[in-house]
Amino acid sequence: MSRKTMRGKAVLRTLALLALLAVAAGAAWGWYDFSRFAAAPLAATGPDQSIDVERGSNLRTVVARLQQRGSTRAPALYWRALAALMRVSGRLHAGEYALPAGITPRALLADMADGRVVRHNFTIVDGWTFRELRDALNRADKLRHDSAALDDAGVMKAIGAPDETPEGRFLPETYAYLKGDSDLEVLRRAHAAMARTLDELWPQRDPALPLATPYEALILASIVEKETGRADERAKIAGVFVRRLENHMLLQTDPSVIYGMGAGYAGNIRRSDLAADTPYNTYTRPGLPPTPIALPGRPALQAALHPAPGDALYFVARGDGSHVFASTLAEHNRNVACYQLKRCP
Repeated sequence: MSRKTMRGKAVLRTLALLALLAVAAGAAWGWYDFSRFAAAPLAATGPDQSIDVERGSNLRTVVARLQQRGSTRAPALYWRALAALMRVSGRLHAGEYALPAGITPRALLADMADGRVVRHNFTIVDGWTFRELRDALNRADKLRHDSAALDDAGVMKAIGAPDETPEGRFLPETYAYLKGDSDLEVLRRAHAAMARTLDELWPQRDPALPLATPYEALILASIVEKETGRADERAKIAGVFVRRLENHMLLQTDPSVIYGMGAGYAGNIRRSDLAADTPYNTYTRPGLPPTPIALPGRPALQAALHPAPGDALYFVARGDGSHVFASTLAEHNRNVACYQLKRCP
């Protein structure tokens, strides 16, 4: 073999080796870049950020959406390779997925494969009226507002309780929902939760309680709820109203009067309001009002069913959120003069 031929073969071997080294280097770089992609946080993420995966969407569609919003610049090939390595190709569930700061492609694909969709919360606040509940539902983000076109009777019919008045029937709690859920489903669950709570608590009530039905307990609890937000006073205030019922005294509770005034309430009660007879005016009508006046929470229900013993028949607000109690009208009048009229002796 000539020296020239040998030099040619050596050159070819060198070129082949360089080509192999280039391929190896390219593969190494590609693997490094791919690994960095899989573990690096996505861009354009943060609190309240999310992405929707619609039914029938595939990985290509999801990646395109992420690219459009600037969350990823990686090619779709990287995403397909990662999904294949994770064995989640074709297993992505529809739904809304969170994009918190720091989330990686690997974590996002794992969420989608496991169906870990975003769960939103809606809180019904103790003491809300049904009108306030409806207003809050109408403002709730990512709920389907099916109730907006219905009146109160229509809402109750839609949730399967057509013969019930709505006030007081929904338990104040926090309810989780998914994007696109109906607000009627939230109401249905809150209604069922209140029914279960009454079924649980009513059999445990004080045996001497002058209430004939769980619904009467619900009415009394709503009054207690509106009279005080203090845990240490609920049972005391319930005790006052129970004793007034037992003694056939008017309840004379301002929150009930206010509820009966409806839109006519402008922030204060006048003497003429206390004298104006409505079904909810407990200054003119004996016994409990015809319906609850708010949505009572579980603590208020407990207080109504287990009122504190004692002889107090009156109470008046001190002005700091607490109340002072009295067993006689004369003592009560002195308390009113002191704490409301500022004429303390």
